Amino acid sequence: MPLAMGLWESVRAYMEYEVHTREEIQDPNGLHRPGDPPYEGVHTFHNARRRLHRRHRDGEIGLFKVSMWYLWHILVLWTIPYHLAEWEIRAIRKAGRKTLPASLEAWSQPLPREQWAQPSEELERLSAEVRRRQAQQPNRPITAIFAEVCAGKERLTA
Repeated sequence: MPLAMGLWESVRAYMEYEVHTREEIQDPNGLHRPGDPPYEGVHTFHNARRRLHRRHRDGEIGLFKVSMWYLWHILVLWTIPYHLAEWEIRAIRKAGRKTLPASLEAWSQPLPREQWAQPSEELERLSAEVRRRQAQQPNRPITAIFAEVCAGKERLTA
């Protein structure tokens, strides 16, 4: 259920808040830096290692966790998985993009603004309630907040 709610929230955020790129959303792992390609590659490994050392310097993690990180990456053959991912991306780019049929291309065009669906008053009220509760408890999982707000809605309608 949390995964389904998270996926739906991603779609809703795209539609409601017009989130179009990864850069518009905070990266929770800090593995992408400005200017990095949008896929995971060797740059991801180097960013993770920089973050690991920064966290160790700041005292967030101890030497044991740093050692385990290095041990894990030695066991998974260091950066070979990242190099393989980049190799696959290059192969996909080399193959080129396939062209879409004209009917699918026409179907994929955005609707004019006057045909866009407008959120209902109830959706706007529930969204405002979710934002209010998230502002009060920013560390609480969004899925729990949604479940609580939706449960409150069902009680009101029953």
